[in-house]
Amino acid sequence: MTRRDGGSARAQCRERDGASGARAECREADVRGEADGFDDVLALVRDRPAPLPAGGHGDPHRPLAWPEARVRAARAGRLARGGRSHRVTAERALGEALAEPLTALTDLPPFDTSAMDGWAVSGPGPWSVADAASVLAGRAFADELPDGTAVRIATGARVPPEATAVIRSEHARRDDAGRLHAQQRVTQGQDIRPRGQECRSGDQLLSAGTTVTPAVLGLAAAAGYDLLHTVPRPTVEVLVVGDELLTEGLPYDGLIRDALGPMVAPWLRSLGAEVLGTRRVLDDADALYGAVTGSRADLVVTTGGTAAGPVDHVHPVLAKAGATLLVDGVSVRPGHPMLLAALEGGRHLVGLPGNPLAAVSGLLSLAAPLLRALSGRGEPAPYHAPIADDLRGHPHDTRLVPFVHRAEALEPVHFNGPAMLRGIAVADGLAVVPPGGVAPGTPVEVLDLPWTAPVQSGCFT
Repeated sequence: MTRRDGGSARAQCRERDGASGARAECREADVRGEADGFDDVLALVRDRPAPLPAGGHGDPHRPLAWPEARVRAARAGRLARGGRSHRVTAERALGEALAEPLTALTDLPPFDTSAMDGWAVSGPGPWSVADAASVLAGRAFADELPDGTAVRIATGARVPPEATAVIRSEHARRDDAGRLHAQQRVTQGQDIRPRGQECRSGDQLLSAGTTVTPAVLGLAAAAGYDLLHTVPRPTVEVLVVGDELLTEGLPYDGLIRDALGPMVAPWLRSLGAEVLGTRRVLDDADALYGAVTGSRADLVVTTGGTAAGPVDHVHPVLAKAGATLLVDGVSVRPGHPMLLAALEGGRHLVGLPGNPLAAVSGLLSLAAPLLRALSGRGEPAPYHAPIADDLRGHPHDTRLVPFVHRAEALEPVHFNGPAMLRGIAVADGLAVVPPGGVAPGTPVEVLDLPWTAPVQSGCFT
């Protein structure tokens, strides 16, 4: 089974002959991305439901199809992000996404360097050994290396002018007269890293939307960067709603341990968010209203209270706050009561169902695409893999089923009910099962968990 790394329109650059062709195509992708932004505005205006009625609930019989709900969440995130970006030091950039393509500020390597410890030689051998100190990294040989001469050189050191090859230490010997002999055939340019071997100044190294990893920091430093232009992490506040939740000890007298509070915030951090805090809110409409309207986070995530029960206050609170529902229910199991709302000031709220696995479904269905867009990351291309077992589907809804990789196929795990976390705790991801189910061997879409998701690719030309 092969995972296909995805990326935004800017990241999907076909290989072209020559650096200029590659850069031109990447710019073409940028233009397409700008046009897509205008299309997002038109689509969101067209699709935006009316504000919630005074009663607080939208039409419970019109949940969105799961793919459309994810598209709508990503669209909302792109519009809310706008052109938000900053230039920060490497330490602060780690984990953020590049706001613009990373182009080389210098050739890499910036000069011809030795790939090995050994001898830099000029012309054919045997060679007389230059009466000079070894050429070390960070130091240059003062003069040209005369024909028929050799000088010791260290890995990473600048190759002397007129040197034709580097002979590894283990492949050379000196005779009684002190002359150097090669024990293997010497070819022009061997074990020399030529200037610009990795890239030339101005080459695009990584696309906008690439997550800044430790390796990206190393590449950026080598390419000459002191600051990186990135998209700030979106801020999130988590509101755990419920009178019945315990934060410690064993369940008793109808009270249960809060499983979502410890899980949701770290999950959101894995999705690229800066979590400002997790607060517990009692089943009280006024308390929830104050918490939602008082938050300054880009995204408020609530747990529970999204249905229509006697203490499900999320819909009435959103109506009172003047929110607009972008997604009110999704045709997916588990987690169909999930919702996404636009708040004042360009902020959003994702309402997760209270059952633990249903909440995971909400995180991956709505919070993940919203946060990915808010943080400037490209949408990964979906990939598919065959399912190992016959999977019963819902007659009308998409199912998200935790799985593990087994023998090049996806094997569903046990304990995958809406209130269970035992299955997802050992899962590699979630299989997207279409309405009606699938037969063994059928390829299905795979949702990676945040800690196994592929890294955005760049233009490697």
